[in-house]
Amino acid sequence: MKSGLNHKVFKVLIVDEDERDVKLLKAFCEDLGCETIVARDAYETFEQTIQYLPDLILMNVTMRGMDGFETVERLKSSELVGHIPVVVLSACDSPLDRRTGISKGVDDFLVKPFDSVEFTLRVKNLLRLKECRDFLRDHKQVIEEQVATRIKALEWAFERLEKVYRRIRTGYVETVYRLTFASEYKDEDSGAHIKRISLYAKELASALGMSKEYIETIYYASPMHDIGKVGIPDSVLLKRDGLTPEEWEVVKTHPVIGAKILRDSKSPYLRMAEEIALTHHERWNGSGYPSGLTGEDIPVSGRIMNLVDQYDALRSRRPYKPLLDHESVVDILTTGDARTRPEHFDPHVLDAFRESAAMFREIYEAHRDYGGPRTEG
Repeated sequence: MKSGLNHKVFKVLIVDEDERDVKLLKAFCEDLGCETIVARDAYETFEQTIQYLPDLILMNVTMRGMDGFETVERLKSSELVGHIPVVVLSACDSPLDRRTGISKGVDDFLVKPFDSVEFTLRVKNLLRLKECRDFLRDHKQVIEEQVATRIKALEWAFERLEKVYRRIRTGYVETVYRLTFASEYKDEDSGAHIKRISLYAKELASALGMSKEYIETIYYASPMHDIGKVGIPDSVLLKRDGLTPEEWEVVKTHPVIGAKILRDSKSPYLRMAEEIALTHHERWNGSGYPSGLTGEDIPVSGRIMNLVDQYDALRSRRPYKPLLDHESVVDILTTGDARTRPEHFDPHVLDAFRESAAMFREIYEAHRDYGGPRTEG
């Protein structure tokens, strides 16, 4: 029998001790164009099956030693040959034998004496089924190999993209810090302040349960919160005495200036930086600037930065004020004083700050402005 798909010649393993049945079955198979192999018992069956990998097995139920049903069960349990269809040959067609055979994995039954027409139809059908199974299995293997190749190619591409991304991010971070240093150059703030701001914002975003992507973005975006100070005149920004109401109004323009500097970027870092620059002086109760936003109208990044900026400003020494210790600042932010009230802050952000206040202290101690790390006296 020639295959309609790939014109292969099928191999049939005949398992029987009766020479007359073997000759008859060989003749039937050869009339179909099949090659035949013969085994006499279970041992030879296993040996011939593994050696030749036949397309079909015709197995007599009655054999010396292991019977046909048990032999089928062993064959079907093998990953290598379990897919080969098996036809059981029996002298009686009992329901018990059929149930037993089906439970062991038998694919079909033929009852002696064999009818040549029935034999031909059953064998042809099973060989076609085997051919389709082989095709699907081979096709599946080809697809799996192609998928594995594609996955390797994608992994290689992702590795390359990750390297490019790291280079871009490194360049971006350097640019951010240089821009921030430029904006802070005229002010009292330092590189340590910039580092602290990033770490505070990251800690607070983590305490709020924000996504990994959000936490990374606010870490890199937060140092640019005061970039708009480049637009404030030195006579106002560096003034040692108190500001006049007019001068204070000038200072209050720096969020809008910063947002204009950063606007219309495709970078997620710069988009968040624009958001922070514009809203980090807004207050939860609406008493902030420049727009007097209230509650959830203020972006989360602005709410985070409002508290972060306040904490670091209170901790830092200025010509017009001494630095305050951690406990004093926590008390001011959580219970209030003449200038700072708890209602200035998003309650959830304030709760997250309470939970992570110890980390704020550690960050400040590790990145002090003066003299490096030291304990507070």
